[in-house]
Amino acid sequence: MSQENNEIIAGRNAVLEALRAERPLNKIVLQEGAHGGSLNEIIALAKERRIPIENAKQEKLDKLAVGVRHQGIVALGAPIAFASLDDVFQKAEEKSEPPFIILLDELQDPQNVGAIIRTADAAGVHGVLMPKRRACPLNSVVAKISAGAINYVPIVQIGNIAQTMDELKARGCWIVGADMDGECVYKSNVKGSIVLVVGAEGKGLGRLVKQKCDLIVSLPMHGGVNSLNASNAAAVLMYEIVRQRLMGK
Repeated sequence: MSQENNEIIAGRNAVLEALRAERPLNKIVLQEGAHGGSLNEIIALAKERRIPIENAKQEKLDKLAVGVRHQGIVALGAPIAFASLDDVFQKAEEKSEPPFIILLDELQDPQNVGAIIRTADAAGVHGVLMPKRRACPLNSVVAKISAGAINYVPIVQIGNIAQTMDELKARGCWIVGADMDGECVYKSNVKGSIVLVVGAEGKGLGRLVKQKCDLIVSLPMHGGVNSLNASNAAAVLMYEIVRQRLMGK
């Protein structure tokens, strides 16, 4: 079985969440001598689902999970099954909630993308939209940083961002962009069907994307550093949307 045909999922929590979410896995590679923690549950779930478990030396796991702290376990899974926009809106409808969507405008850093997906899951986001080009691949780093949330939040690959924004508007969504030039989010109305657009590290929102937003919001900065990284800013903004939704009930 070729490694190139598999998505590498590294780390105990990431593998456990993939099993709990019943994500298709081809094999689990377990480091010789690894024990304790969540490994017993992982092994039990793998046996229940008849997923092969291979014992291997640390060198093999290091080679499979390059640059990722694998904690003695790596799973080889089928590439992530992407959702569609219809899936996202259906999920919101099933929960009787106005759509809450995150749109990532060409984010490249897997640490940021993984952290945003993790927060999106916790905040009840119905879907995360990512462009097919000039975006971070959904690799093992993203899966690990997301703490398994990548298995629960529908991820949609989109083509042209501007065209997708037009479609979202046609479906009744209000597009809210995160940018330092925006009005303070705590003074803004971000209730209802919301798409939060998070810009790329360093450059922020693209010019056309920013122009197409219905509202631009920012966070107040009171320190010597005048910005947060993308995932921290996105987390604060997501939970302000959650707060306003709860207050509006």
